[in-house]
Amino acid sequence: MTRMLVTRPEPDAHRTLRRLRALDIEATAAPLMTRVAIGTPLPPPEQFAALAVTSANALRALADRGAIEAYRHLPVYAVGTRTAFEAEARGFGTVHNANGALGDLAELLVHGGINGRVLHLSGRHVAGDLARSVAEHGVSVETVPIYVMAPVESLPEAVIAGLEAGGFAAALFYSRRTAEIFVQLMGERLTPSIRSGVEMLCLSETVAEPLIHANCVRISLADRPDDGAMMTLALAFAREQNGA
Repeated sequence: MTRMLVTRPEPDAHRTLRRLRALDIEATAAPLMTRVAIGTPLPPPEQFAALAVTSANALRALADRGAIEAYRHLPVYAVGTRTAFEAEARGFGTVHNANGALGDLAELLVHGGINGRVLHLSGRHVAGDLARSVAEHGVSVETVPIYVMAPVESLPEAVIAGLEAGGFAAALFYSRRTAEIFVQLMGERLTPSIRSGVEMLCLSETVAEPLIHANCVRISLADRPDDGAMMTLALAFAREQNGA
């Protein structure tokens, strides 16, 4: 049975484990980041006509602060399916799904016919500038970071030993920052045998870049930047490994 390493933060890590195991793929979770709340003042919801969300963690952080109710009347523009699902689960009545990455969300906002300012709730570290990408099209976005994804201090020794012993056929990476942290934490223990022996399954080319720069040679990309495509990628790899 093919064994994979899941690096994404909780609670998404265990959700991914369940999906992989449903596909008969053995997996171990080693989250490389944890969500930490930031006490940034939240602007009054009446100042905005819509809410833009580039990660489900922003909605979780908003809920942790007990502030969901105040913003629930706003239509949500979500970057992808996982984030859109989180918004619906949190009780938002109108949710638009960009089904992609930051550029797709920007496109959705530009053509969304929004009559007013957009509040973008984000993490402290973001992959791009949503406000700048839509400003030239007349869409006003205010970005407010309300959480930070803090890197773990080290990988579990059992995970590193498993990688060194060939115990993991593949590792799943959902964000560029997670890939960067993985490379940093592995350090000199990211040996040629690991770089050439472990398939790095990545959400996108951007996510894969730190692994490419670290000379990992076996890298596969999902067809589109969402969890469903990652599961398809993982299943295709597992079948290839098992000769199915």
